[in-house]
Amino acid sequence: MKPAAKLISVTILDREYNVACPDGQEHELQKAASFLDKKMQEIKSSGKVFGMERIAVMAALNLTHELLHQDEMDNSESLEIEKITEKIDQALGAGRQLEL
Repeated sequence: MKPAAKLISVTILDREYNVACPDGQEHELQKAASFLDKKMQEIKSSGKVFGMERIAVMAALNLTHELLHQDEMDNSESLEIEKITEKIDQALGAGRQLEL
């Protein structure tokens, strides 16, 4: 059985929204709404984008880009760690051979 959802009020760009939120996730929802509000406020204050819908789309694009870039960085870091681990294994293997 799914946990009951309750309506939580969040404010984004001075507008209030009621959002269904699973029980126990209220803090995460408030944190996400606050983060989104900050991003949208930054876009609005730049003066380059006008209208709530356009600001929301730009915020979504920026956040998606950051998320995808972070995912690429995580994958790149994983590959680097694998390469380093392989080199360490090779060096340790070579060292063991020298010890014999």
